[in-house]
Amino acid sequence: LAVLTGLPAALPTLPLELTVLYNCLLFTAGASDSAIKGEAEGIRQGLLRVLEACGACGQDLGTEELWQKVLQEVPVEELQAPLHHLGALQAAWWLAAGRLGSVAGLFQLLSTAEDPEGAHCSGGQNKLLSLIKAWQVPAEGPSLPLVQSAKDLKEILCTAAAFLQGLQELEAGNFPTALSLLQEAAGGFCSKKILAQIYTCLGCCAQRMGKPQTALQHLKRALQVDFQCLPALSHVAAVYHELGETDVELQALTLLYEALRKPPAAASSSPRSLMRTELLVHTPILTSLLRRHHPSEVKYLLAQRSLQDGRVADAVEHYLDFLSLLQQGLQQQVPLHGSSALPRIPEVFLEAASALEQAGRHQDVITLCEEVISRTTDLIPRVLQVEERLKQLKCSSPGAELVEGLLSQKERLCCLAWRAAGYLHQGWAWAKLGESKEAVTQFSRCLSDLLRVQLHGSAVKPTENFQPEVEVLQKIRLLSLIGRGTQFLELGRHKEALLDFQHSLQISPGDPAAASYLVQALWKLNRKQEAAAQWQKLSQSSLGEDGQQQGQGRPFPLYLVSCLEQVTFPHSETLARSIQDYLRTAAQDTSS
Repeated sequence: LAVLTGLPAALPTLPLELTVLYNCLLFTAGASDSAIKGEAEGIRQGLLRVLEACGACGQDLGTEELWQKVLQEVPVEELQAPLHHLGALQAAWWLAAGRLGSVAGLFQLLSTAEDPEGAHCSGGQNKLLSLIKAWQVPAEGPSLPLVQSAKDLKEILCTAAAFLQGLQELEAGNFPTALSLLQEAAGGFCSKKILAQIYTCLGCCAQRMGKPQTALQHLKRALQVDFQCLPALSHVAAVYHELGETDVELQALTLLYEALRKPPAAASSSPRSLMRTELLVHTPILTSLLRRHHPSEVKYLLAQRSLQDGRVADAVEHYLDFLSLLQQGLQQQVPLHGSSALPRIPEVFLEAASALEQAGRHQDVITLCEEVISRTTDLIPRVLQVEERLKQLKCSSPGAELVEGLLSQKERLCCLAWRAAGYLHQGWAWAKLGESKEAVTQFSRCLSDLLRVQLHGSAVKPTENFQPEVEVLQKIRLLSLIGRGTQFLELGRHKEALLDFQHSLQISPGDPAAASYLVQALWKLNRKQEAAAQWQKLSQSSLGEDGQQQGQGRPFPLYLVSCLEQVTFPHSETLARSIQDYLRTAAQDTSS
């Protein structure tokens, strides 16, 4: 190629030169496993050489205009086949860049169909695919062999165009169109690896269309084609999660974890095409759908799903495995934010503590939470003010510093929640160990921590910026007050217990656990008339309305679930009988 381009451009040698250029560009593309990027400058230079040989100039033209000028103004029959071959290669570069309109325009020019309208889409067909399919591949001359036939290249372009457009429609939410285009791609010319990726995308599309069974069929087909397509397995787990089939979901996650831990299979040594579909399709949505999970992410999902489903023993095992991975330097192996499935590390510790607590390993809970408390202590100021800052953001500069300050404040609220939750879990652990005095101490530390937060703004309500964090803090405060109140009852300190339950109801009016314990505290203080009145009020409250109220708002963190279960009032029937007996006796005394 260097020798030919070093000579003056001449029509007799141009067919050879363009064919050598075609082969050279294919070798360059095929030698790399990375996607094609940028412009094919060699093609532009080849087109300029054609114009030079014809006595024309096009240096000031863009590549699209250059193609139009060459194909419309160069009538030399011998150049038609090499130019068509080069045009197909240009289409490959433009597809890789996502320039679908440019590709359609080029094939409009290249089309040699007798009926010019045949290149246009009809009957709802996709325009770009119709144009590519309508292109008549010129015959190859025996004296100018191609390293990859133009017919193969046409098939690859059809597959890539359908795949790319299917991904675009999927991202735009046009799922029926995306499904049709991806099915077209699945029937095209591609490797097993790409076919598995297409079936994976079909599965994701069907899932978003609300067709989980169809999604599973596509995803299982992806794994049949190429079991190394592990993202398909992670999507299978997600579909089963959506269906509520926890057993199968956990089986899929276990398979995925084991597969990810194995060394990757050696690349196939079988012959492959120089130009391939995988070199042309590289979009952000495909990267997202095919993201390969780190083994630790899957291990965490196994732990989380086991805990959510009440499989305490399995959850403990998985959480402890995950924590051992942390000690091996997990932070350097996988990002712990963004697209990762992993939550923040203190939350993982607290979730593990919750699992251990349910397994009855209370001393381990205390040790694990102490780690969270010690690591977050220096990150929390003595007083943390939550203020309305939107006005400041509008009128102050530079904005970036204020946003950074806002994020910093959110981060400190998270640290405070984690440390307070650590004390909360320790309080319940000591309570289960029968150490009520130590439990009261930990609950009190939790409440003392929460006094650091001062809310400022209209009606002293948290701003929307901090609403989730503040709601979590309020829930921790409620659980800690109820927890401390229960331990005061155990110690016979009924008045102090009553105060805690009253404060609980101020935080969450109508909370059934706090209200039940309040009745019990009044009963133990021999304030039976008040206890009976409160019990009647509690009994009359609509269970349906309570359920609706509980279902509203944001879900609370998983690490608080065990604490929510701990505060459930255990003596409802016994207390109810005692109060009913009291009311019956009181009614008889009144009547007599």
